[in-house]
Amino acid sequence: MKRKTAEERYKDRIRKQEKILIDFAEYEFEWAGDLMLWYSAKKLDIPLDEYRACMFFRNREHRNKPGSLTLLYEMYVRCNNELTDVPKELGFDLLRFKYKMYAKVLEIGGY
Repeated sequence: MKRKTAEERYKDRIRKQEKILIDFAEYEFEWAGDLMLWYSAKKLDIPLDEYRACMFFRNREHRNKPGSLTLLYEMYVRCNNELTDVPKELGFDLLRFKYKMYAKVLEIGGY
């Protein structure tokens, strides 16, 4: 069996990372829609920072802004590692918090 060259290993790693980011973007696309639906069902106005983060995923703006999806993914991993398990009753509060954090990351990153 032939061993992979350094270039092939590099391409494999890049391909895996791209797949992770694409899956993350699709996951957040769905959750952004759910958050907006939740606000409309409760007849509440969505805060501007949460709306901006939702629209970033819903409009797929990450395609035109290189590096933005990586920053958002890092925040997603950080939130999942630092936040404890949340009961079902507080699920949307956690989702709102994540989207507030996404908005801060986008603002700091200049996107």
